[in-house]
Amino acid sequence: METLAPASIDELCDMIARAASSGEKLDIRGGGSKAAIGWPDRAAAILDMTGFSGILDYDPAELVITLGAGTRLSEVSKLLAEHGQELAFDPFDYAAVLDGPVEQSTIGGVVAAGVCGPRAISRGRPRDHVLGFEAVSGRAEQFQAGGKVVKNVTGYDLPKLLAGSWGRLAALTSLTLRTVPRPEFACSLGCKGLAPGKALDAQARAMTSSAGVSAAAHMPAGSLGDEAMTMLRLDGFEIGVRSRLEDLRRLLAEFGDWQPVDNASENGFWSDIRSAKPLSQSPLLWRAVLPPSSAQALAQELERHGASWFADWAGSLFWIGLDHPDIDIRAVLQPLGGHATLIRAPVSIRAHTPALTLPERGLAQLNDRVRKGFDPHGVFEAGRFMDIHNAN
Repeated sequence: METLAPASIDELCDMIARAASSGEKLDIRGGGSKAAIGWPDRAAAILDMTGFSGILDYDPAELVITLGAGTRLSEVSKLLAEHGQELAFDPFDYAAVLDGPVEQSTIGGVVAAGVCGPRAISRGRPRDHVLGFEAVSGRAEQFQAGGKVVKNVTGYDLPKLLAGSWGRLAALTSLTLRTVPRPEFACSLGCKGLAPGKALDAQARAMTSSAGVSAAAHMPAGSLGDEAMTMLRLDGFEIGVRSRLEDLRRLLAEFGDWQPVDNASENGFWSDIRSAKPLSQSPLLWRAVLPPSSAQALAQELERHGASWFADWAGSLFWIGLDHPDIDIRAVLQPLGGHATLIRAPVSIRAHTPALTLPERGLAQLNDRVRKGFDPHGVFEAGRFMDIHNAN
């Protein structure tokens, strides 16, 4: 497959204009860490955006950074750490989930795919922290939206639209993101042996308390050990974290014996959650998002079908592993108000299973109008997502 690698805005505009006039498709790609998600047979040239890399503006005192969309996430994280900061959301490298190229994930790819880890329940998602961007549309026109300040209410909120769009609207060239101070201290409370329903009830109580829980997850028995493990993470100033931990222990005492977890185990647990390590041997991997009020019902259904799973985001996010495609995950989720993304599967299954949940007809038509507004010639409809192939 041909690879195009623009090094300037003018080159990028020319490449998109030629593709539009010839009817060709372009598959926007950064580090390629998520390339295995979606339809495997894409008749499109790869548009390599790593030429748009580098830190364009960073003033630590302002808690804002502007950088090229092709900048590696690992480089951004390292730079911010040197100044005692981190990105305001909780990004991570998908290579660990998909066994892809390590430390190649780009910040543009992270934002375009809406990637966020366990602390999303307290930090928000990428769309909540993109202050501005520059991009080139499928019309081969350069445009920008937002700005470099936190309070910016001019025009439409296009940063929220581009975040999570998977490169189907425009090719991002630069981003302005919010940063935050790195927590001085982090610690987790763990409770072993809780049944899924009881674990989810405990997490719900913790999330509605004043403890300031930053992450909450549950691994059923057999995921990484013989016993189930439920974890709640707190971070901030050490004296405050320790005080809140004790308050939380008393609040949750009726659910079980909650104990502080040592740093090594704590870090290992959350790393496993990010990378979906408990399901690393499952040929099919689904990522399901649903209302937390439906979490117990989903857990019961998955247990009934014998599926492997664990829950993050206090029950709002389930990672589901299957050995065979004999469970219709989307049919299970639909009455629960949830939706699922197929993250990993053999090529034979990816070839006929949409990666994203297909929206209902009215929403699909709205999505189509929005996409055509940015990309009237369908330059960026590279065949990754099957809704364009299965449209009725």
